[in-house]
Amino acid sequence: MGSAVERTDEHVREYLIYRGFTSTLKHLDSEIKADKEKGFRVDKIIDQLQLFIQSFDLFGLKEYWLYLDRRLFCRLEDVYRSTVNKLRTSLYRYYVINTIQKGNLEKTQEFFQKQALELQGQAEWRDWFILPFIPAPEQNPAFSPYFSRQWADTFLVSLHNFLSVLFQCMHILHFDAEVQRTTSLTEENEQLRQLLFALQTESRDQREGDEMVHHKLPAYVQNMDRLGDTELQTSSSEPASLQSQQSTNQATNQPTHPRHKRIQEHEKERKELFSKPPPQTPEKRGETGEVEPPAETSNEPTDSSSLNSRSCGGGTEGQGLSAEQPFIKLSQEEYGEHHSSIMHCRVDCSGRRVASLDVDGVIKVWSFNPIIQTKATIMSKSPLLSLEWATKPDRLLLLGSGVGTVRLYDTDAKKNLYEMNIDETHPRILSLACSPSGSSFVCSAAALSRSGNIDSVPRLPIPVSGQLLLWDTKTVKQQLQFSLEPEPVAINCTAFNHNGNLLVTGAADGVIRLFDMQRYESAMSWRAHDGEVYSVEFSYDENTVFSIGEDGKFIQWNIHRCGVKQSEQVLPQDATGPFVLSGYSGYKQVQVPRGRLFAFDSEGQHVLTCSNSGGLIYRLSNGEQALESVLSLSGHKAPVVTVDWCSAVDCGTCLTASMDGKIKLSTLLAQKS
Repeated sequence: MGSAVERTDEHVREYLIYRGFTSTLKHLDSEIKADKEKGFRVDKIIDQLQLFIQSFDLFGLKEYWLYLDRRLFCRLEDVYRSTVNKLRTSLYRYYVINTIQKGNLEKTQEFFQKQALELQGQAEWRDWFILPFIPAPEQNPAFSPYFSRQWADTFLVSLHNFLSVLFQCMHILHFDAEVQRTTSLTEENEQLRQLLFALQTESRDQREGDEMVHHKLPAYVQNMDRLGDTELQTSSSEPASLQSQQSTNQATNQPTHPRHKRIQEHEKERKELFSKPPPQTPEKRGETGEVEPPAETSNEPTDSSSLNSRSCGGGTEGQGLSAEQPFIKLSQEEYGEHHSSIMHCRVDCSGRRVASLDVDGVIKVWSFNPIIQTKATIMSKSPLLSLEWATKPDRLLLLGSGVGTVRLYDTDAKKNLYEMNIDETHPRILSLACSPSGSSFVCSAAALSRSGNIDSVPRLPIPVSGQLLLWDTKTVKQQLQFSLEPEPVAINCTAFNHNGNLLVTGAADGVIRLFDMQRYESAMSWRAHDGEVYSVEFSYDENTVFSIGEDGKFIQWNIHRCGVKQSEQVLPQDATGPFVLSGYSGYKQVQVPRGRLFAFDSEGQHVLTCSNSGGLIYRLSNGEQALESVLSLSGHKAPVVTVDWCSAVDCGTCLTASMDGKIKLSTLLAQKS
């Protein structure tokens, strides 16, 4: 905040110099020199309000409060609006009492004349209009408390504390975020330039061998040149033109032998920094699309060549090489407004907003384009277990609690529209899924565990009872309860297909159930995992569904042939949970999976999963190995517990949320083959 204030001071100075306000600039400099705190001064706001009151400046008082309301108070949640109104009422009463105490009855009458239209309909002001006509109002039992010094001091302290907390919790100045974003983009540009140079150097070396592999760079980098020298230029045309250009460059280099020697030395140095040693096989290594900067280190194989040279299950080095890296990581930003482990993190249908929920029940609604900015903060008195964006309109958010209620929250108006009581016997709302039509949503409600807690770790071997309900969002009434065979069981995860005709669910008994939403009945079900089903999604073509279970397996199922696997892959424990965060003195925090454990790209060819230090992107394949590692999105210091992949914009954004409350946004550029 301090650096943001200093930059704001500089902007104000520039503006005053530009406008020629020299006297104002002198006053500003003198006050800045006298300011010891170098930050937000609540006492100055209180002093200014008192100055308006003592000078009987009603217009200035109203304008100043209106400014605070327009810039600050309007951004608060709807639940705090009553507090703001009470403070404004007390401020006006403080003004009226001051006019009477100073004997300025003319200003007292002026206040009620000018404020009559605004105040006459408010119950708290109904008895105050007789105040100017009472001979001794300070002795009247109804008004005497307001003439005491104690009331005035209490009001000023309350206002001071409210403003202090408000400025601590709100990011009033966004310069820090802008500077951080600019710095991050500059660093990413530098990394991409280094990446390009390394790829160009590698391409030149490979053209000299017998085998030649052509790498297709994106159009915007095909003609870029790190040094501006023609010797380093490459082209994505045919092999003949490449050889011709190489011959031309060699011919050009002959008359400038010293300069060519320096360039070769520079190329050798760059190659040592950015190139990986080739695999110990007779075949040449395929070119890759991403080279991590040497300054960053990670325990995970973040280098794309090593990722491509092994399968998910630990294949042989040198196998499974890709001719082209599917994604380039353009940037990585962080959202750090949460102070506890994340449970859910979801992007809305338009890709404009993100809703994230932590274990403390705090929900943040925020945007990341063009800068990361919090739009709303929702604090719940009861524990929250699930959330889901509505589809139509996409500004609405469904919030499932641990006390049997579902709230429909308007993120634009920042208020609750409805609160639905689901079932007291099944108070845990584990999963919510909104139909693509927007007319209904599915709600999974579960009974408390035997310990009576909302979450018990480890979970009981016998699944608890549960219900799967369909609610109408327009009438806000329950439409029906689905039949769960062979017995009612807690449903952990739910997902609709693209038109809402099919619903797939994963339950605590390890069974996947597929429902026909036109007949509202189960179409098929099969035992999918040993243990609970944690996460389930439809494939891109919707002929299969994918699931992750407690047994650590990532399985693809054919929905046209009940219980038939198309592929199966064992994932590491840090991708499936339970997630463990170790602390000092042997302390361990354990979190069972709640949010989405995997997410697909826009074409359904790649999947993002969790890991201990970030997210892992795999390519889906039809071979023996169902998954092939292609990219690691590292950067987290705690285990990632839920992911999402936003593909609503040209550059896809991967969201990875961890147990330390941090959410990373990795912007990827897909390289089309």
